[in-house]
Amino acid sequence: MIAEGFQNRRNVPLGQMARETVYILQSYIAGRGKALKAEPQVGCATAEEARRKAERLAPLRLGVVAFAASADIEMGDYDDNPVILFKAGQLPPPWNED
Repeated sequence: MIAEGFQNRRNVPLGQMARETVYILQSYIAGRGKALKAEPQVGCATAEEARRKAERLAPLRLGVVAFAASADIEMGDYDDNPVILFKAGQLPPPWNED
């Protein structure tokens, strides 16, 4: 049963987003010409898992980045400033900025 004034089973008050931290691994392969092609993102349970997977995949791909972002999964709203956990190789903007 959902309490009055709450919108879902997490008991998040109406008008407030349920934010959580997500850990993502993004890898890149060769695309057409000099372009990089993003492979499907891989969600990880922890920051350490994302970093370890990125380190293992780095020698096999043109570029990899593991990052953490705050997100409202239900709404598809992700933080504009993710925290980079690991990056290596050739990466497109904004990942290639230091």
